Order: sequence, then structure tokens, then C-alpha cells
Amino acid sequence: MFEIEYKGGNSLIIAAKKDTLVVDPKRSVFGIGDIEVKDAIEVATEPRFTVNYSEAKLVIDGPGEYGVSDIDINGFSARRHLDAEDKPNGCTYYRIEIGDIRVGLLGNIHEELTDDQLEALGVIDILIVPVGGNGYTLDAIGAINLIGKISPKVVIPVHYADKELRYEVPQDSLDVFTKELGAPVETMPKFKVKGVASIPAGLTVVEITRSK
Repeated sequence: MFEIEYKGGNSLIIAAKKDTLVVDPKRSVFGIGDIEVKDAIEVATEPRFTVNYSEAKLVIDGPGEYGVSDIDINGFSARRHLDAEDKPNGCTYYRIEIGDIRVGLLGNIHEELTDDQLEALGVIDILIVPVGGNGYTLDAIGAINLIGKISPKVVIPVHYADKELRYEVPQDSLDVFTKELGAPVETMPKFKVKGVASIPAGLTVVEITRSK
């Protein structure tokens, strides 16, 4: 039905049958090339992570409801992890429905989502969550706190230490998160989702090896 490829930072490519989503394509913020895919849908958790590629089908960088082919995307505003409580919400988290699979996409949000924000996200099968911490994004404990509230079956961790990337703030290694969570870990080059039957019955971490 679709497959997920990890590109570093919060950047991913989600390729479905009819459309391709490019998540946070501006990788130059951590020292490697931006992602530009013709006719793809750019989905950014913050406007500064968009490329605004001239040949993109659609650019989504904020809250709202979006429907493209057989994909439904709902974006909701949230406080950024970097920001004080009195600042306007500067981040968007998403619920992406592809067929009968529900994907939650969390950017660099603060872990204190309200009950209303959690309710808007709803039931999620696959949760994509940053784990690198150090004040920039969710750390292991913050990510695990949200995982407990959202209760996905699959967790795809992103935005963790990588010697080839130059993050604005040093990030914790993926091991810090996986050891703290204590769930089974499966490592693969791409996560291929064929339908509900392909989703593990119990909480599983899927580590997707970063592709160039």
C-alpha cells in the first residue's frame, strides 16, 4: 500500500500508490542536500523546513484539512519544543490516512499536548517521532511520554545522532531511546506497509536506515 523511507532529521519520503509525500524536505538545515521530487506533496512540520519546489504538486506547512487522491492529511498546531509557553504555536503535527492505515507525524513539538490536541490526532497505527532531545526536540523520556498517550502499534524514531549530519543542537543516539522504551526493534532500509495485517500486534520500534 505504501512505504516509508528515512532521509535524516525529520525528513522522510512516504510513497503511496498514487502520490508521494516528502516530509520536511529542507535537509540543508543539517548539512546535506534538500529533497526535490517532481509532483510530490511537501509536508512540513514548520514552514522553515519547506523547499517550495516549483514542481511539487502541493505544499502543506500548517494546520488544515487536505485531501489528495487516496490520502487524507489533517494538520494541527502545537507549541514548538524550543519555545516558551507564551509564544504562538509554531509547529504542526499531522494525522495522515492512507487507505485504512493512520500515521501520526510529530515534528519538534513540546511533549505537553493537551487532551484536545491528542483527541484531534485520534487513533494512530504508526507514529513518527523525533527522539534526539537536548532542548531542540523531544528526548527519549518526552517521546515515550507521548507514545504512552497515543498508543501506536509502530514507532518510527527520527531526528537522532548521525555523524554525517550537522544538527543545530547535538542529538542523543537512537540507543538512548530504544533502551529506555524497551520495546522490540526491527531494522530495515524501508518500512513497507501492505495493510492492517502487516502492522505488528504489539508495540514495535521500526528503525529505518537512513538513505542518501
